[in-house]
Amino acid sequence: MAATDLPMPTVGPGSELAPRPMRFVVNWGRRYSMWVFNFALACCAVEFVATSTSRPDFMRFGVLPFAGGPRQAELLIVSGTVTDKMASAVHRLYEELPAPKYVISFGACANSGGPYWDSYCVTKGVDQLIPVDVYVPGCPPRPEALMHGIMKLQDKIAVAPAGDRRPEAGR
Repeated sequence: MAATDLPMPTVGPGSELAPRPMRFVVNWGRRYSMWVFNFALACCAVEFVATSTSRPDFMRFGVLPFAGGPRQAELLIVSGTVTDKMASAVHRLYEELPAPKYVISFGACANSGGPYWDSYCVTKGVDQLIPVDVYVPGCPPRPEALMHGIMKLQDKIAVAPAGDRRPEAGR
């Protein structure tokens, strides 16, 4: 039996009845221990690297950049123009993330195609392929914008029900 044939693990029956303090502890752990896999497709990737340096230092928020691969990460940051040829790779990376999995669309190109939106080979936003939790606008966005997006995602995770493995996408 291949590893991909195994059933997806669940939180368990009656998880919605978990006491509020337990949900707080579980969500706190998810919120402040996120490994990031950056799928860098264009110039926004440079801003991601700038965010992970010592000046903005998003590690103090419990976000650890540069996971070894998508199977070691909870957060996928898609930065740059997603072309139709790269669409299958983006979808495959999303499927490889373990649950709970979160997605940040970083930059105008990842959000909506950016200045290339009318090109025949550009996907009109990564949300056409996978569910997105937070959109970070800009061309390219500043490091502070990514930090703000991460904090917004952490706020969504903090109020998520215990049985819910991801916050409402796109809100």
